[in-house]
Amino acid sequence: MSATLAILTIGVIPISAVLPLLTEHIDEQQITHVSLLGNMEPDDVLAEYGSQAGEAEIYVLLKDSNVVAVSRAKVERDLQSTIEVMDNQGFDVIMLMSNEKFTGLMAYNAILLEPQRIIPPLIASIVDGHQVGVIVPMRELLSVQEQKWQGLQNPPYYALANPLSHSADELVDAGKTLMAQGADVLVLDCLGFHQKHRDLLHKSLDVPVLLSNVLLARLASELLV
Repeated sequence: MSATLAILTIGVIPISAVLPLLTEHIDEQQITHVSLLGNMEPDDVLAEYGSQAGEAEIYVLLKDSNVVAVSRAKVERDLQSTIEVMDNQGFDVIMLMSNEKFTGLMAYNAILLEPQRIIPPLIASIVDGHQVGVIVPMRELLSVQEQKWQGLQNPPYYALANPLSHSADELVDAGKTLMAQGADVLVLDCLGFHQKHRDLLHKSLDVPVLLSNVLLARLASELLV
C-alpha cells in the first residue's frame, strides 16, 4: 500500500514548488492539501479568527492576497482539530507548512512534521559556524527571529524581501546587504520563496542559499519511500 501525505497550511501557500520533490516517491494522488483559512472568505476569517486586544497574533495570507493578523490561540486550536481528523483518516505523514512555532500539536499515529521544531536545528547543523543571513518577508516577523535562530553559533543578520510583492532586483539587493554585513550563507525563511528565488540568489551572488520549505519537503519525501 502506497504511503499517504497530508499537507496542512494555515493561509494561502502555493505548494506547487514542493510537489516535484514529494512525487519522486509517491503519486500526486496520494497527497492531500488542506488549508485552514486559505479557502475562507476574508470577512469570515476575521469574524471567526480575529484576535482580541492584547492577544498573541500570527500573520496569514488570505485568498484576496491580503495579509491579516489573526488569533494564534484560535488557529492553534483548529490546527490540532484538523490534525486529529487527518490522523483518524489514516495519513502516514502530516506536514505542517508554516513558519510559526506552535505548542502542543500532536498526532497519535501519523508522523507530524513541524517546520519550527525541525528547520532551525537542521540549518544550524548545516552551516556549522558560518555567518547566516536570513531573508524574511515582513518587518513584523523580525521580533520572533532571535528566539527561532538561537541555536546558531553566530547571531544571524536580517533583511526584508517579500516574494509576493518585491521584484527580483529587490531580493538580490537584500542578499547583497546581508553579504556586505558578513553573511556567507543565506536562508530564505518564508514559504512564499521557491526554488527560482534560491537559484536567482545563488547565480547572482555566488553564495549558498538554503530554502526552508525545500528542506522540509526533502525530509518528508524520505519518509514516504
